[in-house]
Amino acid sequence: MSFNKVEEVFTLEEGKKVRLRGWIYNARIQGGLAFIDLRDGTGIVQVTIKKHELKHPSFDSIVDELKREASISIEGYIKKDPRAPKGVEILCESLEIIGKSEDYPIKKGVGIKFLLDHRHLYLRREKFQAILRIREKVIEAAEEWFRKNGFHLIHCPSFVLAACEGGATLFDVDYFGKTVHLTQSSQLYLEAAVFGFEKVYTIQPSFRAEKSKTRKHLTEFWHIEAEVAFATHEDIMNYEEDLVSYIVENVIDENRKDLEILGRTIEKPKRPFIRMTYAQAVELVNKSGIKMNFGEDFGAEAEKLIANSIDRPAFIMYFPKTTRAFYHMPHPDDENLTLSSDLYAPGEGEITTGGQRIHDLELLLKRLKEYNLNSEDYKWYIDLRRYGSVPHAGFGLGLERIVKWITGVNHIRNTIPFPRTPFRVYP
Repeated sequence: MSFNKVEEVFTLEEGKKVRLRGWIYNARIQGGLAFIDLRDGTGIVQVTIKKHELKHPSFDSIVDELKREASISIEGYIKKDPRAPKGVEILCESLEIIGKSEDYPIKKGVGIKFLLDHRHLYLRREKFQAILRIREKVIEAAEEWFRKNGFHLIHCPSFVLAACEGGATLFDVDYFGKTVHLTQSSQLYLEAAVFGFEKVYTIQPSFRAEKSKTRKHLTEFWHIEAEVAFATHEDIMNYEEDLVSYIVENVIDENRKDLEILGRTIEKPKRPFIRMTYAQAVELVNKSGIKMNFGEDFGAEAEKLIANSIDRPAFIMYFPKTTRAFYHMPHPDDENLTLSSDLYAPGEGEITTGGQRIHDLELLLKRLKEYNLNSEDYKWYIDLRRYGSVPHAGFGLGLERIVKWITGVNHIRNTIPFPRTPFRVYP
């Protein structure tokens, strides 16, 4: 017994017999007439049930069961009607209730906490599904770009001993009586892999114990990370620009329907991306009336100002080492600066961080000492510099951050099915 998909019915001729199954997204009962918005995994279509035209079962026997999110199957035929959503409706001849639904708890006007508590049901909303389909496309496009450009997929561990981005944001885990951490980034392990594969990437979760109650922070997020052997800081920025452009272009070309559902208009990124130095960005912030000292990282207000001042993605380059982790290569003209950059999306803010890594053994040991890090914890990482080390560079792209930018949603928690924040681990 075969069923049509909702997306099919809009391409079929009037009078065509169809069989559909799915869930009631909305139901309106008017005497002996019922209008149902039937949802499946491909879309929503209006189903019209007329009491005297329903062959099986009787209208009166099922009308009280036509509740939101009840699962049903129907048979009927297509009718073109400009009054119906998208100009098509299904005139129902028979209907079966597959699974009854209680009174649906999510109603208009409920608060954010209620919606988050009922996230398992919120997944059924049309707009949220559009966001998650775009998220899926971002991953698909990224993987496609990596394959086309000769990158190899490497899976990295989630339990680690050493910090990658600073000890203050580590989650500690009791690992059979020993304290280990959840990974903040797969970068160090990807660096190990470049000496065998040259170009590597991963897409997997990272964890940051940051008590940041902002619209762009999660404690568990998905990280698109890459490392390249024989690459410079300039090389890695070029890779980032190409990848981000490829992702956005793919979403625009292939997720038009989802962008329409969200009411989102986004243009393909203008190229080349802007390149400004950290010093220039600090000057811009101060000229705009936000006080910022050289050597500080950009706060939320400064980040927003920069993001709103650009018409295309922009790299902010050469951050001071006081704002960066130990592994960043010093700038050749000023050892207090690093060959690193953040990529800002217009109207959004930082979506990637990247740069050239220290490949010299003595310099790496010096930096570990400067940062008061125990070299024993990084023994294997240091070892990479003993056996044919080469210049290399990499970056990390926050999946949820690029999805937030593309979709235009106001909070990062709306870019992931089940968000984890300092205040939420349920459901």
